[in-house]
Amino acid sequence: MQINGLHHVTAISGPARRNLDFYGRVLGLRLVKKTVNFDDPGTYHLYYGDADAAPGSILTFFPWDHAAPGRLGVGETQETVFRVPEGAIGFWTHRLVEQGVPHEAPVKRFGETVLSFRDPDGMRLALVGLPGVEAEPYWTDGGIGSENAIRGFHSVSLLLADAAPTAAILTDVFGFAEAAREGTLIRYAAEGTKVGGVVDLRVAGGFLPARQGAGSVHHIAFRAADDAAQDGMVRRLAENHGIRTTEQRDRNYFRSVYFREPGHVLFEIATDIPGFAVDEPAAELGRALKLPPGLEAHRAQIEAVLPALD
Repeated sequence: MQINGLHHVTAISGPARRNLDFYGRVLGLRLVKKTVNFDDPGTYHLYYGDADAAPGSILTFFPWDHAAPGRLGVGETQETVFRVPEGAIGFWTHRLVEQGVPHEAPVKRFGETVLSFRDPDGMRLALVGLPGVEAEPYWTDGGIGSENAIRGFHSVSLLLADAAPTAAILTDVFGFAEAAREGTLIRYAAEGTKVGGVVDLRVAGGFLPARQGAGSVHHIAFRAADDAAQDGMVRRLAENHGIRTTEQRDRNYFRSVYFREPGHVLFEIATDIPGFAVDEPAAELGRALKLPPGLEAHRAQIEAVLPALD
């Protein structure tokens, strides 16, 4: 059965070691894959997630030491939101203060308590407290107990000049449905999907367009169970919306196609298969530098230019 929702979010950051310290130590996420940018193999591609490296929990980064800051604007992901147990918001508020992380006071959004903050590059993040998530998979690190650990994605919010064309793709292609409205925010949810099952569209006509850089989300990826499910989405995009995707690209841990949706946000459709344990045991995810077969012959040169993470 097709499970709809987010597969992963990919962003741009500054120095890799600083990125790893923040997401691994401060937020307590698991480093589930240490590889390179296939299009720029002198640069890391770091993947963070939950204990199972499950789709819907994966946040990835292209870290460049000297990346210029991005500018938030129309046509970009505005905020990436994680799920935590309902009683954990107090813990996280204190932790962000202790770690010197810029943050806002908790607020209510669609009846849920949301704590917004920024990473060292200015990327907009948030935690939402939810009841009944304590038994779900988690990873604990950096002194964060199981009762407070992050449980994958809750949602992303997109900043758009017009919500309707993007909403048509969310509903027709990706299995979402409008769930609620609050001010300029329209919530779409994938029925039955707990992790990564929400996309919020924020209408902001007249804003400047986004400028990509450190702190920007590069793209968001939606789940397809397998190649056949992905093919169906590609056909629906073409037949119902006149949108063509790229050819399928093998990313080792999933197979992907890409397209620019009508609001100009870069979308990806990524298969759940084969998963992150395809090239190393599940218990050892993220420990060794993994390279795609085509780059293995150049390992020595690649390792020589990558910055140390320890």
